[in-house]
Amino acid sequence: MLSFVLAVLATWRVTHLLASEDGPGDLIFRFRRLLGDSWVGKLMDCFHCLSLWIAVPAAWFVSHRPVELVFAWLAISGGACLLERIGGGSVMMAMPPKLAEGEIDNVLRPETFSDADNVGAEASAERLSSRYH
Repeated sequence: MLSFVLAVLATWRVTHLLASEDGPGDLIFRFRRLLGDSWVGKLMDCFHCLSLWIAVPAAWFVSHRPVELVFAWLAISGGACLLERIGGGSVMMAMPPKLAEGEIDNVLRPETFSDADNVGAEASAERLSSRYH
């Protein structure tokens, strides 16, 4: 179990370094710029894609049997992706968008008031708007 946790953490760290950081002396940034729009360069821009490749050697750290290697590989990459999402890397995609002035977001909130209610749409929009500002 400890080796799996270490493999996930190491995969997240290396993947995050390569996909999202400039590195010491901007070394990683220059390397990404050198790769440009090649398939490897595009791979470096995608945390989820890159984590699959980084997880391969980490899977060998966890297991050496072929069937276990495949599951360990996918689980380690998945764990790194979850850490990225929880840690703020991709979490912004999961957060609700800010509402425009006067816009009412009642699609998933049936408890919000509609235009036909006596309370009025403006008060409802103000309450919802304050949740996201």
